[in-house]
Amino acid sequence: MGIFKRLKTITMAEMNGLLDGIEDPITLLNEYSREMEQEMVKGQKALARQIFVEKKQAALISQTKILVDKRTRQVKLAIEQGDEAMAKLAVQEKLNQEKQLHLYVEQLEAVKGQTQILVAKLDELKETYNQLQHKKILLASRVNVVQSMKQIQKATVSFHTDDIARGVARAEDRILLMEAEVQAGNQFAAPLAQFDAAYDNYVSEEELNKEIEKLKAE
Repeated sequence: MGIFKRLKTITMAEMNGLLDGIEDPITLLNEYSREMEQEMVKGQKALARQIFVEKKQAALISQTKILVDKRTRQVKLAIEQGDEAMAKLAVQEKLNQEKQLHLYVEQLEAVKGQTQILVAKLDELKETYNQLQHKKILLASRVNVVQSMKQIQKATVSFHTDDIARGVARAEDRILLMEAEVQAGNQFAAPLAQFDAAYDNYVSEEELNKEIEKLKAE
């Protein structure tokens, strides 16, 4: 495909607004399909004209054959009647028509050859078009797979492992801090308990004197 043909294809793809953009492979394949469909329509119209010309040429041959047969009968009739001048004129006309008939037959063969070439071209175009449609289905499936893989890759990349590692480290530090707070609380609670026990066992000087006086009285 030439550069100008490619530019035309890309422009058409953009104008038709297919899928996600002009570089999308399915977009280009769809544009190629439309171009081939347009070519097939043109080819079918050309074939119709070709068949029309072929039929017209065949009809012209039939008419010329009728004229040749007619002039042949006129020649025979003129000879039978002894009209030599009329016979010569009929022969002249007969020969002219035969030459025309030969030319028309050659032209018809040429037209038929062109028709066969055109039919072959159309068949080739249809086969290529069918292959393109089949390939388009396969490529569309591959595109879907690739797009799914790209989405998976994006989802995978979105998981920032460094952030996760830092988050885990912060959680671990928090747990260590909580454990340290519990341990510190336990260590602080033990001296207080000892102090409370000592306070409970403490006897004042007044209580001691009272007890001594009581014992002396007894």
